[in-house]
Order: sequence, then structure tokens, then C-alpha cells
Amino acid sequence: EVEKIRIKITSLGLAESRITADETIQQLFVECRLNNFLAEETPLSLPKPTGGQKVHYNYSTVINVNKEDNHAEREYLKSILLKPDLSADSLKFTVVSDPPEDEQDLECEDIGFAYVSLKEIFQKQRDIIEQDIDVFDSQDAGAIIGKLTVTVEALNVLRSVHEECKND
Repeated sequence: EVEKIRIKITSLGLAESRITADETIQQLFVECRLNNFLAEETPLSLPKPTGGQKVHYNYSTVINVNKEDNHAEREYLKSILLKPDLSADSLKFTVVSDPPEDEQDLECEDIGFAYVSLKEIFQKQRDIIEQDIDVFDSQDAGAIIGKLTVTVEALNVLRSVHEECKND
């Protein structure tokens, strides 16, 4: 049985904030990161959504964590389940500003972060399906700048890893 974590980045909507006001921020893409194992990003940058609209990425990716080939990932998932204080127990989504073609001297800039706790998926025994999660301002972690609609299917893998923990 191939064990995998499925991640889908469906869409992004922005609230009024410094981001919507900033004209140098025009195109956005989203990166998804699992600790230091994996970073995937949407292949497309899309125009910054305005006025309550959403932009749709509909981007899916899969992290394989089957026992044979993915020892490090599995050990990391075990540590999430076994160490209650592990801060890195989340998938981290980063909304990134992609500079326009004609301004290549500008760097890609992280403008917001959103998190899905894998530990919480396990505790609640429920995957996250097409759920809106808060995007926090990269310059002010208390400010919510928008919502990212994501799916994270990890429960089966976490259950399997948990069984392994019991058997170790």
C-alpha cells in the first residue's frame, strides 16, 4: 500500500491589508513545506486577488512516505506524534509575491504564512478537506491577510506511523 500525504492548494482570497494596498505585489504563488523534507510550489503565479475575489490554483501534490524509501520522513512524522511540544508539527504554506517580468531586480517576497497541524489531524482523526485556513501577515503574525483553501489528507499515514510507534 503506497502511503502518501495528499496536499491540494485550491484557492486564495485576500482581505484588505497592506498586501492589497501594495502595488508592487501583483502576482502570487504558494509554497508548501513539510519541515525540511519537502518544498513544493504552485507552478503558476496568479494575479493578486482583489475585492473579495479568489484566485484558483487547483494545484495538487503528493508526499510519499512509504516505509521502504522514506525513513527520514516517517521518523519525523513519528516525532510529531510522540513529542507534544514539537513546534514543527505543521505543514507550512507560504504566499509569495512573484515580481513582474519587467522588474526582475525585485526578489520573490514571502508575504504571508498559513499552517495545517498534522498533529491536530491525528488528534481529531479527521483530514482537512477544502478548508479555509488563515493566512497571517509575514510582517505581523497577529494580522490575518486572507484565506487559503487547502486539502490535506494525512490521517491514514499518521495512523500507520502511530501503529509503528506502538510496535517499536
